[in-house]
Amino acid sequence: MRILNLYAGIGGNRKLWGNDHTITAVEINPLIAEIYHDYFPNDNIVIADAHEYLINHFNKYDFIWSSPPCPTHSITRYMQEKKVYPDMGLYQEVILLRQWFEGRYVVENVIPYYQPLIPPDQVMHRHSFWCNFRIIPREYPKMQTCKKRKEREFLQSELGFNLDKYSGVDKRLLLRNCVLPELGRDILGDALAGHKRNCAEQATLFGEGS
Repeated sequence: MRILNLYAGIGGNRKLWGNDHTITAVEINPLIAEIYHDYFPNDNIVIADAHEYLINHFNKYDFIWSSPPCPTHSITRYMQEKKVYPDMGLYQEVILLRQWFEGRYVVENVIPYYQPLIPPDQVMHRHSFWCNFRIIPREYPKMQTCKKRKEREFLQSELGFNLDKYSGVDKRLLLRNCVLPELGRDILGDALAGHKRNCAEQATLFGEGS
């Protein structure tokens, strides 16, 4: 499967995807992209604006994972004195993928402080998901523990990323922004299961294999 991993960060969502897929990761920060490369050397890493990359290349992939920046949608931003516009890039990507992408996709973000302009297809823990396949609700005790314990050393241990040798980046923020690897693995599994069901239904409809 050809996978596009947007706003890749250090690869929390990608960590348990294995090496059976052709994966392109897009990350705008070269220092963060270097960390991603160290953990996933077989992936094709593109240093670029993920939002622009998506609209120019979305039709080249079978599965797209997008995690646009979440601070302007978060309840923590709402509580701050300085007000900012929510970044509408989130909804631009949802609309683009819903209308024109023929593969499987998931757009992941926080549960926003406002009524979502486009209701998410699934809400789980502190995540909202817009997608075109069924994400099975699951419990992740580790996620709750990580949320309570935000120390960098603890997050490194729980998430499986050791950032001690790197400099020039906010390591604690990178780790806190990681999607739990088990969650990323399970959502890809749900997308693959949905793809297989769709192929089987099409084969039955057109009489293949009969």
